[in-house]
Amino acid sequence: MKKYIRDFITRCLICVILFLVISIVCNFSDKNLLWFKNNILNNNINLTFFNKLYNKYIDKYIPFDVLEKEQVVMKEGLVYESKEKYKNGVKLKVGKNYNLYSLKGGIVVYIGEKDGLNNTVIIQGTDGIDYWYSNIENLSIELYDYVEKDTLLGTSIDDYIYLTFLKDGEYIDYEEYI
Repeated sequence: MKKYIRDFITRCLICVILFLVISIVCNFSDKNLLWFKNNILNNNINLTFFNKLYNKYIDKYIPFDVLEKEQVVMKEGLVYESKEKYKNGVKLKVGKNYNLYSLKGGIVVYIGEKDGLNNTVIIQGTDGIDYWYSNIENLSIELYDYVEKDTLLGTSIDDYIYLTFLKDGEYIDYEEYI
């Protein structure tokens, strides 16, 4: 129990230190504040970049793996009856309550409703591509979780799931991913 408390306190202190450093740098000059607003607040933050930095430099000194959740993993691949282009992605016909697994590893950056896609999970892949999994429920993941390839995400709401792939703000063809 002491280890969990120590890890929690360490995380809190790191967050406080980062907040203070950012506050000091932004208050130092208007140029810093403007740069921070334009490059950090107004853009998507690439969380995989921070994950790689953490794994490379910090993980060996401050490992936080004690709080990781157990993940369900499969090796079957994506199975569907038919596919058709839908909006900026693809609509796949699958069975009811189809278990949907992640195509690639990455960080969950969004969970919520998207127009015409129902409940959507967006995973920012380690390869720089945003993977949108839509029309799913019974999620087994949470916001900002890191998921490995083939991790169970949830089940389909009905007979269809929608997949969308986005790289650098541009929708990309789904053919090479399914």
